[in-house]
Amino acid sequence: MSNPQQLRYSKEHEWLSAPDANGVATVGITEFAANQLGDVVYAQLPAAGDTVTAGDTCGELESTKSVSDLFSPVTGEVVAANQDVVDDPALVNSAPFEGGWLFKVKITDEPADLLSADEYTDFAG
Repeated sequence: MSNPQQLRYSKEHEWLSAPDANGVATVGITEFAANQLGDVVYAQLPAAGDTVTAGDTCGELESTKSVSDLFSPVTGEVVAANQDVVDDPALVNSAPFEGGWLFKVKITDEPADLLSADEYTDFAG
């Protein structure tokens, strides 16, 4: 498992890109989480305009194995959801760090306990 070094990670297995100049970051689930879930068949994502809170549930992913809550790694306002993932949830499995991203959020608060790629790799085992 190779976790991109430029991302930060939550202990709930979400990843977060560095914010752009407008304070907007991209959120997805890690390859580890996607593998644990199995084949994702349904994605319920937060919608543009929704407010998400770090550590709180903001959606869910359903796989052939189970249903898993989606947690936001940061607090902010959702500016976009990935419609491609809603239409083709398997993208979460095939490209968790690329086309399988879940939503974009304008960050208003970021917890201090997000992990680096190496820290996340150690955490996830």
